[in-house]
Amino acid sequence: KSFGLRLKNKEMKLLTKLTAILSFNVLAAQQMPTQLNETHPSFTYSECTADGNCKKYIKSLVLDSNWRWTDVDGINCYTGTEWNETYCSDPDTCAKKCSLEGGDYENTYGITTPSDNQVRLAFSTYDSSSNLTSIGSRLYMLDDSNTYKKFYLKNQEFAFDVDISTLGCGLNGALYLVEMDADGDVGQNYNSAGAQLGTGYCDSQCPHDLKFINGEANLLDWTPIPNSSNSGDGRYGTCCFELDIWEANARATQMTPHTCTIQGQYRCENETECGDIDAGERNNGVCDKNGCDFNPSRLGFDSFFGNGSEYSVDTSRPFTVVTQFITSDNTTNGDLVEMRRFYVQDNQVIKNIAVDFGTGNSHDSITDAFCTEKTDAFADAGDVSSFADRGGMKAMGQAMDRGLVLVMSLWDDYEVAMIWLDAQDPPEKEYANISGAHRGPCSVDSGKPWVVEVEQADAYVTFGDVRVGDIGFTMASLNLDDDNDDSSGITHCSTDLDCKDAANSKDTICVVASDNSWDQCISCDPIQFQYECPYFQGSFKSTAEATCGLTCDSLSRKDSAPASSIM
Repeated sequence: KSFGLRLKNKEMKLLTKLTAILSFNVLAAQQMPTQLNETHPSFTYSECTADGNCKKYIKSLVLDSNWRWTDVDGINCYTGTEWNETYCSDPDTCAKKCSLEGGDYENTYGITTPSDNQVRLAFSTYDSSSNLTSIGSRLYMLDDSNTYKKFYLKNQEFAFDVDISTLGCGLNGALYLVEMDADGDVGQNYNSAGAQLGTGYCDSQCPHDLKFINGEANLLDWTPIPNSSNSGDGRYGTCCFELDIWEANARATQMTPHTCTIQGQYRCENETECGDIDAGERNNGVCDKNGCDFNPSRLGFDSFFGNGSEYSVDTSRPFTVVTQFITSDNTTNGDLVEMRRFYVQDNQVIKNIAVDFGTGNSHDSITDAFCTEKTDAFADAGDVSSFADRGGMKAMGQAMDRGLVLVMSLWDDYEVAMIWLDAQDPPEKEYANISGAHRGPCSVDSGKPWVVEVEQADAYVTFGDVRVGDIGFTMASLNLDDDNDDSSGITHCSTDLDCKDAANSKDTICVVASDNSWDQCISCDPIQFQYECPYFQGSFKSTAEATCGLTCDSLSRKDSAPASSIM
């Protein structure tokens, strides 16, 4: 069984019709192109500061190497699920001889940029010039032509717009970050391609299907993946920290941090290190495969997220996703203690759901306490403490200090048909009423790849307007309905009268920083005060503490929002 299984790299398949002489199978190589060059699509993101300004930066996107054609003078190094032994008799020879080619992002892979700050990933793309059909894709943001952009998100807010309206059961339009090396492992052994051709991928699942890892071909013990026409698994996996800000289709979503015992990209070399599921080692690897997931449906809120106006977040239309990374001292130097989420749609802020696992504690965000209580509550559905065992939120924050690479992808799942996201997992009937097994409204059979690749061939995901910056300020450019309310639900004020309609009005007063740099309606109720502390900016914190006679302590904060109880 696979509990919460999610192998991004393994399960994004490029189905290829081998009717063209130069077939673009799911491929990778380590040498520079000899047949085809490419132009990286430009992509603009913004960095926002507490003065309300957002500065735009023009970057570019690059396709992952595993999607590319690899060849020697136009002859495939890999076809279908087999290596060409003429050039790939051993890992070193293969990496030395085979070239990694450029690609046509739009016509071959269905990757387009509708505007300077948007990218659209088509699920299925037919290229008439080569009689080829590709499925899914995975992109990375480049800082320059040879280096991935690294993001440092502690005490920061990350926002983006998304359209997942066409993604049905079994699909996943994901935006996440991983601790890849910024240079894409260029210079390791025989890798001369590097980030400019999308090499060096890793994630917490330690995927085995990368054709090349650390500058060597991963062809030892190569085994075709069942039901796949072009992919397989090699002896080695490639592992690293993973921060899943967003995994979703129109029916379900979750955010999930995954921790590891290693730093940076790491090649695992045996079943235990890799946490191989078939070997019974899933929870023993260097990385946490389950993660600490926050999935509204799994937490008892099926009406929160879905396709239609009856849901709080209506996925039939675009919306904005905002994630805040709160630290223990509200600076970039503190330990990561919380991942907080809210949404914006039709200029309305939609707060996250809150859950009580029967302990009397309300959780509307990911914290170590949430993860512990969720693991206990969902133990019968397969949850284990693998996230906490590998350092929990503090370890995730340390990886964020080292910098993470942004990934955007669209994929389907040959392993378990995406049931970990949108259906019942474990899928067996005896788990139907077990707490934590329900993860979304889809049936366990609805996400079969050979079905969705036909029935959802026109599906796509669009990501856009990526913004990073000071907490509470990535949304400053939006015209939200309430002029006093900013994107975090904060109510700004001049007098106490401005606070009478504040979202949390218990003992709410207007406080203005001693240097007039910040104003906010706050509650002096001890529990609510702790809830609001992470939003206090600069000198406002000391003013608020003095006004209420309380001290901020993010580590002991209790959420005050009404919660659904899971017993």
